[in-house]
Order: sequence, then C-alpha cells, then structure tokens
Amino acid sequence: MLPNGLIVSCQALPDEPLHSSFIMSKMALAAYEGGAVGIRANSKADILEIKKTVDLPIIGIVKRDYDNSNVFITATKTEVQELLESGCEVIALEATNQPRPQESLAELVAYIRQEAPHIEIMADISTVEEAKQAEELGFDYIGTTLRGYTTYTSGHVLYENDFAFLKEVIANVNTKVVAEGNVVTPDMFARVSELGTHCTVVGGAITRPKEITQRFVSAVATPKH
Repeated sequence: MLPNGLIVSCQALPDEPLHSSFIMSKMALAAYEGGAVGIRANSKADILEIKKTVDLPIIGIVKRDYDNSNVFITATKTEVQELLESGCEVIALEATNQPRPQESLAELVAYIRQEAPHIEIMADISTVEEAKQAEELGFDYIGTTLRGYTTYTSGHVLYENDFAFLKEVIANVNTKVVAEGNVVTPDMFARVSELGTHCTVVGGAITRPKEITQRFVSAVATPKH
C-alpha cells in the first residue's frame, strides 16, 4: 500500500493550535501537492476528512492515553475498530514491550487480519528486539517511530551516529522498514532513503508551525522584532 518516498504526518492534538479535521485535510492537500506519497493521520474523524481531499494511502493511528499503561498509539481493539471504520489503508500499532492496557499485540494483529485482511499493519517500535518481534508477528511494515519515546530508550534520537539504530533495524529484519522520528531536514530524508528504508514519515518539521517557529526563535539569544 505504501510506495517509496515521503509520507507526511498530519496531526494536531486537542491542545495544539491547528487541531481540526478540516485543517488537517488541507495540510494533507498541501503535502500531496508538494509530492508526498502518503499521509499519516490520527483519529477516525481526521482520516475521513483527509480522504475527501486527497487520494493517497493513509497510515491511520488513534492516540489515546490509558491510566494503566504507557502504550498510547492504537493501544486496544477500540482504537483498531475506529480505524477499520475510517477506511485507512494501513493501521499502525504501538509495538513496544511496555505493558499494554488490554489486548496483547498478537491479539490485535490477529483481529485486524480476521476483520480486514486487505489492510496492512505497521509496527511502531523503539528497539531492535521489538522490530524482530514485530516481524515474527507478521507486520507489513516496521517503523522507528518510538525510538526515544519509551522509558528504556529515553534520551536517544533516530539520527544518532549517522542513524546507527535505523541501520541496525534494517540489518536485522526482512520486513519493509519505515524511517520515522526526528527526521527534520531534507538532508536527513535523503540519508535515510540511501540507507534502504522503504519510505519515510516526516511530521513536525512540515506540519507543526508552532514548533517550527519555536526553533527559529530559540536560535538567537534575544529575538529581534
């Protein structure tokens, strides 16, 4: 479902200025016109709106916090069902080794395969071990999305040592690898493409103007107005 190239993550959480399904659909349209080959989107509502606007494959997720778990990306069958109803082409699941709030990862994969065998599944991982486990479970894609976002990888970033972690993942699995997480410049995108990734997801560097503005402002000690 996912071609080679750039996937743009169009997401805005409730506390962010651009939080709106309509705005995310226009962000997706801008990405499409700029040459993106796919979209990553959060929530059934956003995906349905984006699908009205662009004809691109969508990696769908639902971010939801649970009191009894740190897993927050498509964590349970509830979120999976919402994505099945959204019509997205790929469902991304958090595939870390953190305790899950309800169903096991294997149970969620089996549920998707049974309910919608035409839909592909992406594993959002943070370690090489998790990548290997995802391959054993039969995921179609393995994404480096959560490197640095689990308690046991905190402080790490994808671009450390010329993307050493990404290289290790690619060397240890046969599943298509998606580079995602802290790919913030065109040069970085070109580099991870050279390393053999199937495609690359870029989010905040393109679609979060508040954070982009903050980076510019913080680059000088005293902003001039």
